[in-house]
Amino acid sequence: MLFAHAAALAKRFGAHVKVVHCHPKTEDLMPQGVVIPSFLRRQIEEASQASADTEQDFLEAKFSADAARHGVDEQEPELGRPTARFYEYTGRQVEAVRHYGRLSDLICVAKPSPSENLGYNTLKEALFTSGRPVLICTETDEVGLDIGSNVAIGWNGSLQAARAVALAMPLIEKADKVTILTGGRSNHSASPEEFQDYLARRGVQADVVEFHVHGTAGRQLLAKSDEIGADLLVMGAYHESYERESLLGGNSAVVVEEATIPVVMVH
Repeated sequence: MLFAHAAALAKRFGAHVKVVHCHPKTEDLMPQGVVIPSFLRRQIEEASQASADTEQDFLEAKFSADAARHGVDEQEPELGRPTARFYEYTGRQVEAVRHYGRLSDLICVAKPSPSENLGYNTLKEALFTSGRPVLICTETDEVGLDIGSNVAIGWNGSLQAARAVALAMPLIEKADKVTILTGGRSNHSASPEEFQDYLARRGVQADVVEFHVHGTAGRQLLAKSDEIGADLLVMGAYHESYERESLLGGNSAVVVEEATIPVVMVH
């Protein structure tokens, strides 16, 4: 599902997709504070390397098949042409996200799974350490080439919302329809109408849709996005700490868990 989203965007923008596979260093697999005999250490290292090689071969073959299926050329980047490459990283996954993410225009991550408790660390690392927008992908391999043609923007005038707009501007400017969704604003911040004027000066004609916040604003934001037929939501994320919002079910956490369309988040 990740590659399907990335490939669709690559075709839409003539971009390069970096598919990164990460496997841990051998020393990270060793138990801490335990003396391990040299022969056992060697066995662990050999088994770890063999497993990593097998997994890499499998994933690289799957990547090649996916690239062919989605019509993306498997090659080095070429300006204006949809291309992709498989990259191998040895180390922790959060380090790989930071390493490759900071030199990427958009980081695609899988929607975290609450039942399996998977994907949350990757999302958190991408949002808080890359400085880049993060696309949370939906659970489907069928992604149309018109992804991002109807964009909803969650706007409350906050710092995070302003960053989201700035970093997602290529997506916003490419859209056929843009709607500003607002349920209020921060003190001394730009109004939705002022934001609408700002977009107009960039050649983007946007509608403003207001809603009265009752309950969780994030859930209402998703409902309004669905109501206007948006296929992509852009929003600032985690105005409070990640841990607090995740624990108490804040707006960002609700959107992450309940979104049925791709969401671009920026902290």
